[in-house]
Amino acid sequence: MTIAPPEFSRHFRAHDVAGIPRQQMIEADPAEREALARRFNLIGLERLTAALELSREAAGIRVTGQIHASGDQACVATAEPVPFLITEPLKILLTEARPEGDEIELHDADLDTEILEGDVIDLGEIAAQALALALDPYPRSVHAAPGVVTEEQARADSSPFAILRKK
Repeated sequence: MTIAPPEFSRHFRAHDVAGIPRQQMIEADPAEREALARRFNLIGLERLTAALELSREAAGIRVTGQIHASGDQACVATAEPVPFLITEPLKILLTEARPEGDEIELHDADLDTEILEGDVIDLGEIAAQALALALDPYPRSVHAAPGVVTEEQARADSSPFAILRKK
């Protein structure tokens, strides 16, 4: 089975990361944005950029920064375009060895941790994955039918006190 290459790939050699932070700016070109839009089921992706900083520490390579993206998603109820504008912080620690045990328990202040395979860091794929996590899983148009409720509304309406709110 062959694995398709990432749609947005920007390689950086891990051995080039030293104690002094390295700044990297990356931007997806039109063909890469079109491929990412297909991958993430978007109507369109007008912009994807990332301002990243890489630094080496005892635990591995820390990648921090922000992604910026804009485009359109399809409304879950009407399929109309729902614009998005994302500015999302990114914090990840790339480790060269697998942590002991099956699970890693992270606290809110901790970084996400991933295993660094080989000497190549794909900053484009890191940015693409951050975009995927930042997208609204249930985008809704302002024209969506009133009978379609959000998950929050459904929870509130199933509360035993919902009838009192309606009076």
